[in-house]
Amino acid sequence: MFLRNEDGLELAGGTSALRFGRAPIMAAPRVVADWRAAAERTDWTPDLGAAIGSRDWWRGLATCTALCGAVWMLAPSLHQPIWIAVPTPLSDTALDEARTLSFGASALGATSGMRIAPTVRVRPLANTPERPTLEATATLGSGLAGTLERSGVGAGEARQVAALVAGRVDPAELSPGTRLDITLGRRDSVAQPRPLERLAFRARFDLALDVVREGGVLHLDARPIAIDHRPLRIQGRVGASLYRAARAAGAPVRAVESYIKSVSGLVPMGQLGQDDRFDLIVEQARAATGEVQLGELLYAGLSGRRSVKLVRWQDGARTEWLDPAGVGERKGAMTWPVAARVSSNFGWRVHPVLGFRRLHKGMDFAAAYGSPIRATTDGVVATAGRHGGYGNFVKLLHGGDLATGYGHMSRIVVRPGMRVSQGQVIGYVGSTGLSTGPHLHYELWRRGVPIDPRGVAFATVQRLSGEELARFRRTVAQLMAL
Repeated sequence: MFLRNEDGLELAGGTSALRFGRAPIMAAPRVVADWRAAAERTDWTPDLGAAIGSRDWWRGLATCTALCGAVWMLAPSLHQPIWIAVPTPLSDTALDEARTLSFGASALGATSGMRIAPTVRVRPLANTPERPTLEATATLGSGLAGTLERSGVGAGEARQVAALVAGRVDPAELSPGTRLDITLGRRDSVAQPRPLERLAFRARFDLALDVVREGGVLHLDARPIAIDHRPLRIQGRVGASLYRAARAAGAPVRAVESYIKSVSGLVPMGQLGQDDRFDLIVEQARAATGEVQLGELLYAGLSGRRSVKLVRWQDGARTEWLDPAGVGERKGAMTWPVAARVSSNFGWRVHPVLGFRRLHKGMDFAAAYGSPIRATTDGVVATAGRHGGYGNFVKLLHGGDLATGYGHMSRIVVRPGMRVSQGQVIGYVGSTGLSTGPHLHYELWRRGVPIDPRGVAFATVQRLSGEELARFRRTVAQLMAL
């Protein structure tokens, strides 16, 4: 239904639409609502990295451009200076007072707080008061007396204490780095050293010493410490690494290295299985105070694919690894007797002194005068002295009908009948006998016939017998009983 007014306007439905002539016009609230809904549905900030060139992309580019332009137009000018307040300079008097009231580093000359001058009630002290006693800790150096003097003990008392300790313990047994607990007493004058009241330290693993002053006299009090020397047995599974497994089980580094070195001579480490088991027995000293010291490896055992049982046996200065029956074998290539170049090999040559062709029965090493000459393997000295054209000459006898000779020495340091080990010094390079200069002539004999020393390997077999074998078996029984 339409109503027409005087101006030709028609009102339809009351107020829902306006018509100019015959064209209706929507009311303003509905138009605004439609624009608002369209604006809410429109994405004004789309991702400019997607749908490049589309209508939404161009709309987002326009939005970004408009925002950047607005920021540039509304940004303040950077050429305008920033004004700050400058404090008024202080006069000399005001600056000194400000310094006294400020806090600063004393090392830089600053003073903190106002200083007050002393009054008539303040009386200066003639001497600085000292503590009645002074406790100190020192570390033993090259000598006990010198360490005590550096800690404040008088020279006379330091020598007296050193003499008391030397009467109970050999000074060579005192290990550098030992901790000394020192107590110094009261002195009558600052010009005198403080008297020693007490000295306590661990002289040995099984002995503690106390030096105390009683009635003005120093006395030594020795306190023995009970030690349990029962060896430590460590067993375990080899796993992925024998070294790591033994270390994780508690074996010391030196014992593990000795174990691997002794066992590897019989079983290559690459052939060990993860289920093989190792067995180590290590020297152990356990003090009553709780300290523990681990020493050398005594027994090396291996069970699994290969079975190994080796017992450490000390034969004088030489250490051997023997099986429980008292038999051991040690193999090794010959070592050179001196660190020098080879100047002449084994074979026929023209003699440098005699001038005619003859068999050179050994090897010559061109070494400097006085260079040490070492035994190429274990042996017994058969000859040591002057020997014709060889000059000063040493002959060693080895197992397997082998013997070695060392000629032209300047000095001999072994004697006949003496046992020597591989690498032990037996003399020094010289030029005695038929020689044109300092060098070593080295020979090797098999059943008395000279042979070429190059490439010859030695094998020494150790076999116990008699009383030594009985002692060895008792040692093995004690170890296996752990």
